[in-house]
Amino acid sequence: MENTISILENLKRETQKDESEIISMAFKTGLKHLWRELILGKYLRGKVSRDEAIETVGIDWVELAERQKKAMMEDLESALKK
Repeated sequence: MENTISILENLKRETQKDESEIISMAFKTGLKHLWRELILGKYLRGKVSRDEAIETVGIDWVELAERQKKAMMEDLESALKK
C-alpha cells in the first residue's frame, strides 16, 4: 500500500490541486465518513430511527448497512450451527 506522502503527491498531480486544498478535502471527507458511521451504528443498535438515519446519511447508506447486518447475522447463525 502506498504511503500517505505518495498518495498526496499522486493526488496533487492528478487533480492539479495544491497540497492544502487536498488535505482540507481529505479532512472533510474523513469527518463525513466518521459521522456516517456513527449514525449508522446508532441506527443498527436501535438508538435512532430509520427515518432519522435516512434523513442524516441517505437511503443508500441505510440500505447498505441493513444488507451488511443481515449478511453478518446469517454468517453468525451458520457458524453457530456448526
